[in-house]
Amino acid sequence: MSNWFYAAHGQQQGPFGDAQLRDLIANGTVRADTLVWTEGMAGWQKAAEVPGLMASAGGPPVLPMGGSPQMTGAGGAVGNALSADLPLWELLGRALLYIIGMLLVIPAPWVAVWFYRWFGSRLQVPGRPNFSFTGQVGDIWWAFIILALLGLAGAYDATYQLITIILQAVVSWFVLRWAVSNFASNGQRIPTTFEGSIWGYIGWQLLLVISFITIIGWAWVITAMLRWMCRNVAGARREIVFNGSGLEVLWRSIVFALLSFLIIPIPWMLRWYARWYVSQFALAPRGAAYA
Repeated sequence: MSNWFYAAHGQQQGPFGDAQLRDLIANGTVRADTLVWTEGMAGWQKAAEVPGLMASAGGPPVLPMGGSPQMTGAGGAVGNALSADLPLWELLGRALLYIIGMLLVIPAPWVAVWFYRWFGSRLQVPGRPNFSFTGQVGDIWWAFIILALLGLAGAYDATYQLITIILQAVVSWFVLRWAVSNFASNGQRIPTTFEGSIWGYIGWQLLLVISFITIIGWAWVITAMLRWMCRNVAGARREIVFNGSGLEVLWRSIVFALLSFLIIPIPWMLRWYARWYVSQFALAPRGAAYA
């Protein structure tokens, strides 16, 4: 039996026996581009370059976004759902600091990136072990400053709300593109990009504002907008899908808002609401959700 080692996060992992290595390949921890080494090899090599190694795991080839098969559940849900481990008080504390940082404007880039990186580290993504968010403050600090200023301007004078909504949509589009490009797994960046147009994103934001006139229609607009956003995430063989329905978004949002008025339930409601939203995102083979 061989003792295998692989590289992750810039560090050597192992040793692992043959069977353990096959399991790591099967669950996506060791991928085709992962560096591996065992006794008798002249140096580290990509797993795909080691004769017979990737094939020895059995099953379908490892895909860039994992290799899990499609799963279809009740209500037409497609894909392997994401989940989030969100400690109750830590989530509340970080959410409050995020809000305070945005209100104070200057700390906005630091608290926003700090919150995104923490939240990304709490996600469990099928086929993507040690998922993380790698964005840095220096990448797009100006966008968070502008968003914070626009938020204050809109709250101060309702006359300029339509203008601030459009400007917020423009800046948020840049933030979304930046966020999608900074997904990583096992310390290696995932080559995802957001391809949705800025005009499409502005249109969805304006439609969302208009939909509040209907009292409940906004929930269906949010659902459709999230699905549009998911369809426009490119760069990986599996696509992101949003399985939630407008009705589910509506009643959960109402429950969250009503119980939050009581103050005390806020920590539990915040975690319940965030976990549900995360669980409605899933990974599926491209085209499977819309075939």
